[in-house]
Amino acid sequence: MGERERREKARAEEARKAIDRVNAESETILGSSTRRMATRARDHLGGADKDQSDRVEVWGTRIGRSLGLIVAAGLLIYLAATYLG
Repeated sequence: MGERERREKARAEEARKAIDRVNAESETILGSSTRRMATRARDHLGGADKDQSDRVEVWGTRIGRSLGLIVAAGLLIYLAATYLG
């Protein structure tokens, strides 16, 4: 094997390692932030920040936040249909 072939092989291996490293890092960053946002949304809508021993407060929070989300989504649909359609 000539010197040129060894250099090309080394460069190809280095490029492959760099691509693998970028893929691993981007997957970790994207996966962890998405997972963290989903967990925060679930905890927020589920009333995890309320006193868990007071079931009425927890369920009231869950219902209120869920209705707020539904109303916000309905308002966005209404505004989009009215002004964009």
